[in-house]
Amino acid sequence: MNVSLDLRIEQVPGDNGAGEWLRIDEDLHREANERMRALALMVHGRVVYEAMEQHWPRAHEDASLPEYMREYGQLWTAKPKVLVSRTRRSAAHNTTTIGGDDAIEQLAALRAGTDGTISVGGATLATQLLRARLLDELLLFTHPAILGFGRPLFDDYDLPTDLDLLEQRMFRSGVTMHRYAVQDAKETSSC
Repeated sequence: MNVSLDLRIEQVPGDNGAGEWLRIDEDLHREANERMRALALMVHGRVVYEAMEQHWPRAHEDASLPEYMREYGQLWTAKPKVLVSRTRRSAAHNTTTIGGDDAIEQLAALRAGTDGTISVGGATLATQLLRARLLDELLLFTHPAILGFGRPLFDDYDLPTDLDLLEQRMFRSGVTMHRYAVQDAKETSSC
């Protein structure tokens, strides 16, 4: 997830992480391409999926885009994806759609049957999976901006969770990447 220093994912409701505060340059895009190449599967919530499908399926043919962005479009379109949605029943671009009240259980079964790394896109979905203890890692790209308002990354999560830093990197743009292992959520004790 792309986040601000104060862990916001949107400054304006509905900007879907596409605000001017983001510093996605070639260096960062190539990192995203490399990580996407290694994925077995991508799981997207509806909002993220619909933002992605607006642009990336045609990007590989757009000669006005730099090569690394065309490559990202080609990777995104070809990679197997799962769209988790209560309202959509179908999607294109190598995408399977799941939904309903048992979506988390469906994702748990999918996770158990998938060999390799699965990425998750979408704060609501990531929060639900974190609560269900189905996330092994968090990968955050922190942009050097304090938004002060807007939607936080985990806006509906109230369980203390320990993380172990596995990897970090700084990009020329000032963006930092942190990859954390998720430990079991701790139960809060009342005093």
